[in-house]
Amino acid sequence: MPAYDAIVIGVGGMGSAALYHLARRGVKVLGLEQFDIAHDRGSSHGESRLIRKAYFEHPDYVPLVRRSYELWAELEAAAGRKLFHRSGLLLAGPRDGAVVSGVRRAAAAHALDIQAIAPKDWRTRFPEFVVSEGMDVLFEPDAGFLEVESCVRTYVQQAVEYGATVVTGRSVQGWSADGGGVAVRTPDEVYHADRLVICGGSWSSRLLASLRLPLEVRRKVVFWFESVGGAYSFRCGCPVFGFDVEGGLLYGFPSIDERSVKIADHAGGQAAEDADRLDRRLHPEDEPRVHAFVKAYLPRLTTKMIRHSVCMYTMTPDEHFIIDRHPEYPHVAYAAGFSGHGFKFAPIVGSVLADFTVQDRTDEPVGFLRAARPMFPD
Repeated sequence: MPAYDAIVIGVGGMGSAALYHLARRGVKVLGLEQFDIAHDRGSSHGESRLIRKAYFEHPDYVPLVRRSYELWAELEAAAGRKLFHRSGLLLAGPRDGAVVSGVRRAAAAHALDIQAIAPKDWRTRFPEFVVSEGMDVLFEPDAGFLEVESCVRTYVQQAVEYGATVVTGRSVQGWSADGGGVAVRTPDEVYHADRLVICGGSWSSRLLASLRLPLEVRRKVVFWFESVGGAYSFRCGCPVFGFDVEGGLLYGFPSIDERSVKIADHAGGQAAEDADRLDRRLHPEDEPRVHAFVKAYLPRLTTKMIRHSVCMYTMTPDEHFIIDRHPEYPHVAYAAGFSGHGFKFAPIVGSVLADFTVQDRTDEPVGFLRAARPMFPD
């Protein structure tokens, strides 16, 4: 078997970006993926992912997402195709709620362009939405959505052009490390390299068992509802949208196919004990909160569900990411626990993991995402 400079376990959102950044830097790199590229078994599928700068989760994410904007643009230019669509983002919620107050805090800290929309204006400007009395409405014009599967495929295609090797359909049974490098075991091969990058998604707890990371996998359901008359069409200017209502944030995307609108509940979700046996059936308890949201806030959308998809959030207790190097094996880097809001950061995460692999350090401001932190909501 050939020896590699580095191996990347998991070629989803983060792993595909890491593979690309390593290959682009001249690293002889192997990517191992247990399914196909851009599969629907993990967390990087379902047509679209939201991208925004005014990060209500914490202002420290803003420099990282700004760099991600630059890196997404670089990927689009290299591939000669559009991946990021600037639709703008409409957010509504209580003035003192986590979303609106967090957006304002991030915008103030980093001088971001956020527009406050008065009721008389949003009724004219966004007639396809209803906003409850007492809600503030904000608009972020530079936000939008990413074509999630296309992003993953494009990163892999570009990585291969730079010389990366990708092996699909191989589940990793385990890995070991010593001062001489790493060995990664699959059912039929053992692969060797100097360095290892682990981007295991919902399988991270298994791949990083010795670290005992506080990760919880949640089952999440996404819905596509029937759209009538093109009211929520991206082509006609509908933005991505999010509403901070009782129970947490619900969000959705403009219609891409002119017949359906994607809606999801960012809050809640059931614990998934085994990522390999995720329940993908639709249950009666999955629907009521999303149906109620559609009826209350999207008057031009029907509650006829066209289809659904099930994915996984891998949560940390404080809902912030973990990007770090293994404390015992510094030549092993990993990223995990993206808590349902990580995909937009894939380019910068991949670049940071490449930094850790090539130069044992990074200049990017990711210190607040290290594993050795008190993991409770801040």
